[in-house]
Amino acid sequence: MKIHFIPICMSTLIASLPMVSATDALAQNPDAIYSTYETYNGSDLEMTLNASGTHFRLWSPSAQAVRLKIYPTGRNSASEQTIEMTRDKNGTWTAGIPQKLYGKFYTFQILHNGKWLDETPGVWAKAVGINGNRGAIIDFDATNPEGWDNDKGPTIKNINDAVIYEMHHRDFSMHPSSGIASKGKFLALTEHGTTNPKGDKTGIDHLKELGVTHVHILPSYDYNSVDEANLPANTYNWGYDPQNYNAPEGSYSTNPANPSTRVSEMKEMVKALHDAGIGVVMDVVYNHTAENDGSNFSLTAPGYYYRHRPDGSYSDASGCGNETASERQQMRNFIVNSVKYWAKEYHIDGFRFDLMAIHDTTTMNEVARELKKINPDIFVYGEGWTAGDSPLPVAQRALKDNVSAMPQIAVFSDDIRDAIKGHYTDETDRGFATGKPGLEETVKIGIVGATAHPQVDYSKGNNSKAPYALSPTQVINYVSCHDDLTLTDKLAKSLPEESVADRQRAAKLAQTIVFTSQGTPFIFAGEEIFRDKKGVHNSYKSPDSINAIDWNLKNENADLFDYYVELIKLRKTHPAFRMTTSEELAKNIVFDDTKGQNNLISYSIKNNANGDSWKEIKVIFNGSDQPRTVKIPKARWIVIAEDGTLKAEGLGNSNGGTLTVAPRSAMILAREK
Repeated sequence: MKIHFIPICMSTLIASLPMVSATDALAQNPDAIYSTYETYNGSDLEMTLNASGTHFRLWSPSAQAVRLKIYPTGRNSASEQTIEMTRDKNGTWTAGIPQKLYGKFYTFQILHNGKWLDETPGVWAKAVGINGNRGAIIDFDATNPEGWDNDKGPTIKNINDAVIYEMHHRDFSMHPSSGIASKGKFLALTEHGTTNPKGDKTGIDHLKELGVTHVHILPSYDYNSVDEANLPANTYNWGYDPQNYNAPEGSYSTNPANPSTRVSEMKEMVKALHDAGIGVVMDVVYNHTAENDGSNFSLTAPGYYYRHRPDGSYSDASGCGNETASERQQMRNFIVNSVKYWAKEYHIDGFRFDLMAIHDTTTMNEVARELKKINPDIFVYGEGWTAGDSPLPVAQRALKDNVSAMPQIAVFSDDIRDAIKGHYTDETDRGFATGKPGLEETVKIGIVGATAHPQVDYSKGNNSKAPYALSPTQVINYVSCHDDLTLTDKLAKSLPEESVADRQRAAKLAQTIVFTSQGTPFIFAGEEIFRDKKGVHNSYKSPDSINAIDWNLKNENADLFDYYVELIKLRKTHPAFRMTTSEELAKNIVFDDTKGQNNLISYSIKNNANGDSWKEIKVIFNGSDQPRTVKIPKARWIVIAEDGTLKAEGLGNSNGGTLTVAPRSAMILAREK
């Protein structure tokens, strides 16, 4: 995630500390103050319903008083009731109404240091009105689609059995060529039979045809930047500006004003994907909020949920104006309970944590542990970095370099990303797949999933100088994502004099490295049809004309799409590419001596690795613009990939010997005996 918005306001910690003077606040350690707060981890926070009525419980330990307001609509109406809440146990305030208030809306308002703060739906609102300013009271059972009780995502034994496809709701369906009716909506992924003008499959049918196992959807919780009351304005945002963490985004529903619609339609999307055999990964952004003093966190427990600098200002490891404090118990409880809620209520199959290193390793381990109790097939991964410095000690951060302290968490490999295509900060920089020499060892770090391997010299790595993963299941391999240039745009910038066909050769090679490396493969939506974003690096609020996938490209680049299909099939068919321990990798992967030939990597996966039917797989990558020769042992080999063509079941046979690897291509051979 990059810097996505300018925070609406900044303030000092002095203004938000509980019931102390400015002088005292400067003299006290805020962590010491917040550590005195009692915490509450019950399941009834904010609003629950039962036979005796509607019940409210707000955690606000520093409040002097709390008001609950009940409204008839989600906005533009006066409150029907104002109820003074009663201080209760563990820093909470409670109120109850002896009716089920279905269809009503609510807010809380706290008195803090003698001042009534703005109204808020609280941090735990699970349904909200338009633009998320009021909590909504709905019947969640009534939002379940038919067959929901039996709904379940795909079963995968290990995370590296997954093939992850990262997409944004609007990107995927907005273009006129998508053939999708519910453009930019949750329901877009429920439509079958959609095609582009040439008759090629789009939408959910395209995902099935491609063969991915999971879609990673950019933020789908209620975020701040899009005005749900003015959708014809056609505003766009990635959604990395959280407002209500536990309610779906209204702009992706067909009726943002109806709180039940966004809930039911998101569930319909999940079920449709599950019915197609595809899991759903939710992109979550607990590391910061869209606003500072005006956030729901600040309006219920001022100061507590955030880290601050010594001068009292908000610390900003997110690059977005603030950072949350996961090491504080109530914030940790919030993160853990929030992902559990999405897993249970919406049947989410995985979670991608934005700027995960802002969180502490203890919190992330608890996240993984609790989710596995709900569904052993759930997996968790995230960005193993921050966007700035943090008061959280480095040793406690959920960094890439600390992933060994988080056995059930995976991190993105910037090693393989930058080595394959060139560094992300320099659009003209080339990588291994585009002819830059000297990156062979860093690519090998990616091939072995950042684990210790006797033939990989980490001292020559660009981004990492030592192994950091305990096993390949802790690494996500990719060459591009929503951030920075798409692979198509990067190739256009770094290979400006070359033809589209030659750039597509580089794209095929790049993704072949990703899909044959140990770890979990991850691709950005539209890469398989050579989608671009017109050279825009950070398109977080660019219009659909920049972000929308033009599905006409599927027909124009049919050969590239077919290559992706076969590449995914190859990986899914052969477990040798999906080993799960560093010991297996060290034993079964053997690199060949390429005698100093730049941009050439050759290695074998031996011993029927991980129960594979193939006794040995020979993988050779030539990133140069010249042919390379390699010596292959004499045997009966099945040719899987050669000169920009790949078939999972084989292209033909070879007897080995001295073979020529075409420029900018992969050669893959396999033998059964």
